[in-house]
Amino acid sequence: MRIVNLIENTEGRAGCEYVHGLSFYIETDKHKLLMDLGPSDATLENAKRLGIDLTKVDTVVLSHGHYDHTGGVTGFARLNPDAKIYVQSMADGEFYAYDGEDKYRYIGMDKEVASLSQVVFLDGDFVIDDELKLFTVEKRAHELPSANKRLKVKTGGKYEQDSFAHEHFLVITYRGRNILLSGCAHNGILNILEEYRRRYKDDPDAVISGFHLMKKDSYTDDELLEIIDIAKQLKKYHTQFYTCHCTGREAYEVMRNIMGDKLEYVHSGEEIRLRYRRFLTAKRRSDFMKYHKFFAWATVVCFIMTMITGYQRK
Repeated sequence: MRIVNLIENTEGRAGCEYVHGLSFYIETDKHKLLMDLGPSDATLENAKRLGIDLTKVDTVVLSHGHYDHTGGVTGFARLNPDAKIYVQSMADGEFYAYDGEDKYRYIGMDKEVASLSQVVFLDGDFVIDDELKLFTVEKRAHELPSANKRLKVKTGGKYEQDSFAHEHFLVITYRGRNILLSGCAHNGILNILEEYRRRYKDDPDAVISGFHLMKKDSYTDDELLEIIDIAKQLKKYHTQFYTCHCTGREAYEVMRNIMGDKLEYVHSGEEIRLRYRRFLTAKRRSDFMKYHKFFAWATVVCFIMTMITGYQRK
């Protein structure tokens, strides 16, 4: 599997643009796909610099309906009119960020995207094939990230708190491993992981996601405690985490101090070399013990039979 970050907030590979947004290019046994398309055609330019031919892409997953993940869609569609683009049906909503002093800034995707013939609008979970599956969060046990509070949806002329029902998550099954990808984890990375566990009865082998913890101004004590708590919870998972974009460098450093090498940051233009945690999850530990017990008893039976047959010969 090959996973390349096409664009992200921070400087990475030489010659690649870096700007607020996110896009990943992924190659599996069956697919060449994109997870999000960044804020603009800069994503397409970075792909050229990296030698990635986007005309060969067959599948695009848009994680949610914000411009910094969908801004490159119309340019991509002109380049590649055949790739299917999967997005939740509510992703073409009127999304805004509250910038204070009664100022609201539109952050939704280009309205032209909804009219593209290759766009597939979904209502909830969807199975693309045995490699690619999409799921949504049905229930939340944890609070949403506090950085979400300024994100609104305009309904009937009123600005209301965004529910993030337009967000979905991609699971790639690759040679017995499951890799979970999220754009910004607006539903909360802990809620997403619990939903994953509920469905798959296990932990993902790797998670690639922004955590939406970034702030323009300094963190309050409560916000720092929130970041610390999330890091402590993530450390309990038998999962390797890769983050970027909306996590923010300051939040990342706080989390890295707690999670150690279980958490890595991905910069613009960089390729991810997947490292899987070597711990056994509960399910795998159970399966392992079943086989372990079987072979242990088989060894005992063979030993007894050897002793009996040897005694009989004597």
